[in-house]
Amino acid sequence: MIRVDEKVEFEAVYICDSCGEEIVVPVDPTAGARQHYVEDCPVCCNPNELVVEIENDRVQLDSRSEQDPSGS
Repeated sequence: MIRVDEKVEFEAVYICDSCGEEIVVPVDPTAGARQHYVEDCPVCCNPNELVVEIENDRVQLDSRSEQDPSGS
């Protein structure tokens, strides 16, 4: 018997708005094609809003500081 593991793993990169560090984050495609969550920067600990979109095995990640007063 041959078992095939079809687990697909993605990674995405964003730049922290607070400290400017490039951050690599894992993306779980089983969480849906559009994901929105807040993650603290592992370098400066400031929160970043992340919006992940997965389409045709491509990942797009948009980020902004959660403390952004403009809300854009």
